[in-house]
Amino acid sequence: MAKDNLTKSADLKVSPREIDFVTRFARNWEHLREILGIMRPIRKEPGAILKSKTATLVLQDGNIPEGDEIPYSKAEIHETPYQEMTVEKYAKAVSIESIKDHGYDVAVQQTDDAFLFELQSNVTSRFYSYLNTGTLRGSYSNFQMAIAMAKGAVENKFKKMHRTVTGVVGFANIMDVYKYVGSAELTIQNEFGFQYLKNFLGFNTIFLLSDDEIPQGKFIATPVENIVLYYVDPSTSDFARAGLSYTTDGETNLIGFHTEGNYHTAVSESFAIMGMTLFAEYIDAVAVISFTGPSVTPPAPATLKELTVTSAAGTASGTTKITVTPAKASDGLYKYKVADAAQEVTYGQNVKTWTAWDGTSDITAEAGKTITVVEADKDYKAVGSGTATVVSNV
Repeated sequence: MAKDNLTKSADLKVSPREIDFVTRFARNWEHLREILGIMRPIRKEPGAILKSKTATLVLQDGNIPEGDEIPYSKAEIHETPYQEMTVEKYAKAVSIESIKDHGYDVAVQQTDDAFLFELQSNVTSRFYSYLNTGTLRGSYSNFQMAIAMAKGAVENKFKKMHRTVTGVVGFANIMDVYKYVGSAELTIQNEFGFQYLKNFLGFNTIFLLSDDEIPQGKFIATPVENIVLYYVDPSTSDFARAGLSYTTDGETNLIGFHTEGNYHTAVSESFAIMGMTLFAEYIDAVAVISFTGPSVTPPAPATLKELTVTSAAGTASGTTKITVTPAKASDGLYKYKVADAAQEVTYGQNVKTWTAWDGTSDITAEAGKTITVVEADKDYKAVGSGTATVVSNV
């Protein structure tokens, strides 16, 4: 016989499925806040109006005669209503036929995962759309210049507002980033549905977004201090008084989730309510920079104009030691290597590595072989070559 006061399964009013859902949702957003570097979410009441702000100040002349009254410098904060904090309602249902055909884990658990992801994406997608309305605008010729100027623009704006910038967050199309780095290895972190780079080109974080979220040829940046997460607490007593009870994570309470079986239609129903807005408080501290050219300007393909062969000298082994002088790239960034038609030839030390060109190099190759000098860019990609045939002077 069971002891008194034992908690039985019938006494558990909240299902493990509900607890798992809200816990994972809260953990995802906690992780996003850590990535962004923003403070804890700020609770708002339903109906509160979020307003974007722009700040201006007209500084008066500071050369005031002795005894005269010092004039005030005119400071203004202009507010533009952005949206009202509301409670959004969502529902999902899975039929017993789906559970029969696919099993519980697929029909219920996997659709719960998709439900969570779409709810999360709904908040971030609206945030990305809002960022696109930033008023710090500019256009530059390439990706690197665009992101550098975006970072400078938002830092300059916050300095004018006498606000501290501890870091800047960027938002880029993933294809633009890959075009910029080419074939280089990137340490891209992919967690909780977010792809991002840490400490890339001076940014705390750069989020990699799809074409649907930010078009190619555009880069967005804002200080981390400008980003705020507002939410409506779905555990408010007014909902409970209305007969609606939702499971929350018990800390920030960003989302409410409830599951129940509908015996009238033989489906498993899921209900979610949330009121979340990821928001950039000062819209004039959001830089939206476009660039018209490629992510980087690649070196123009070229053929070496000349390959001078001098100082031929025979050796006892039947090889000929020569000196070649390939044309040097004007920007000094090019490198070269040496090879014959069949294999790389020796010229001093290690021929298997790319070597910065010093203007003249000694090469040892058999008489009658063709020497090929390959010109490469700073990333060791071949862009041109020149050849010369070794003749024996023995």
